Amino acid sequence: MNAPILKLFGLFLVLFAGLVAFTSWNSVINAESYRENALNQRGLIEEQRIRRGLIRARGGDLLARSVQGEAGLFTRRYTDAAELFAHAIGYSFIGRGRAGLERERNEALIGERNALTSVFDELRGEQQEGDNIITNLDPGAQRVAQRALNGRKGSIVAIEPETGKVRVMLSVPGYDPGDVRDNATFRRLNSDEDNAPLVNRATQSTYPPGSTFKVVTAAAALDSGRFTPDSTVNGDSGKPISGVPLANFGGKDFGSITLTTALTNSVNTVWGQVAEQLGKETMDQYMERFGFNAEPPMDYPKQQLVPSGIYAEDGELLDVESQAVDIGRVAIGQERLLVTPLQMAMVAAAVANGGELIQPRLTDRIVDRDGRTIEEIEPESMGRVMKRSTAAQLTAMMGRVVEEGTGTAAALSGIDVAGKTGTAEIVAETDVNQPWFIGFAPQGGPEIAIAATIERQQGGQGGVDAAPIAKAVLQELLG
Repeated sequence: MNAPILKLFGLFLVLFAGLVAFTSWNSVINAESYRENALNQRGLIEEQRIRRGLIRARGGDLLARSVQGEAGLFTRRYTDAAELFAHAIGYSFIGRGRAGLERERNEALIGERNALTSVFDELRGEQQEGDNIITNLDPGAQRVAQRALNGRKGSIVAIEPETGKVRVMLSVPGYDPGDVRDNATFRRLNSDEDNAPLVNRATQSTYPPGSTFKVVTAAAALDSGRFTPDSTVNGDSGKPISGVPLANFGGKDFGSITLTTALTNSVNTVWGQVAEQLGKETMDQYMERFGFNAEPPMDYPKQQLVPSGIYAEDGELLDVESQAVDIGRVAIGQERLLVTPLQMAMVAAAVANGGELIQPRLTDRIVDRDGRTIEEIEPESMGRVMKRSTAAQLTAMMGRVVEEGTGTAAALSGIDVAGKTGTAEIVAETDVNQPWFIGFAPQGGPEIAIAATIERQQGGQGGVDAAPIAKAVLQELLG
């Protein structure tokens, strides 16, 4: 072989070796990003050779498993119980991609294998298996929540304040995760704009919070040191806020009343004046401490998490300190303030936990096929929203709401409940409202914080419609 041919052959070997090395390196380094690309179905096909891990509810109820079919490929199967938690667990199918925990915990569910390891396992003839996800979701409480909504569109979220464990995350209407595999069914679900069954209303839908937001305003007022529960403000209807008269419910005048009385009776004009005295900067500070203006840091796909805040007409978040913001009306849950049920559950949880906000989390732990715990998901603090003394004052004020104010329908026998109702007007002068209740129980050592809302209910009121829903779920979880 002459010298030029030898040089050409050597160059070919070097280029080939480089190509192999780059391909292997790229497959390992970028494997996760390829899997996360919804347009890349190759990753999903490769994953079908892996026995995907199980997903279980809090008590061990099986929600998702994999069944081996033709050519040794696995297909996801969802149990009847999974339909209760469709939005939380999501789905995983070739041609459809992934959603919910199936997407967020995909790395664990396929066993955290990289591309080269998968090849070696296959050559050795070993069946690749993923790890199992044990969630914090409570089937009994979720069923109670579903029955309480009684077919009405809406959402309920219940969280353990001290741990961040999400015990209930309900969105109605729902869907059967197994049905998503069928093209015709998926098209029907996806095109149903009126009901939007694939949308997780707990994390993706935003609504005006109405008077439940007064809890945030009260926290800012007390914690800033500018007000106390006994501070008095004139509560007459028609007080000018941002130069425009603000009415109380039913146009009622209250005269000079304390902040405690103003929260108990949900007096709009008091909280509008309080916010104007605090100013936009202070209100903005406390909103951000509660988690507003950012996606909640929950173990859930970012694509399915929507920030709560003040939205402009173009759908972008507004700076609270913008001149366009009427902070007095934001303070009572009006203006362009839009929130998710998850965010309002976080508000209640922060008060319940002595002022410290813990990240909400769906996953309790990750275990291998032999039941050994690989990772225990520990509570993680989002920071201190308010002083412990402020949280205690606000708890007492919210307790009065349930004892003698607008939230009496949430009261439980033998258990002190703290809460706040809200009734947000959706369509002016049509009586189409968004009823809310947020709260927690028991007051002394809160185990559960909750947010419940009903979407666009004719004549709906927070104290009449949402409070009994919260009561039923709290009773189940605390019983």
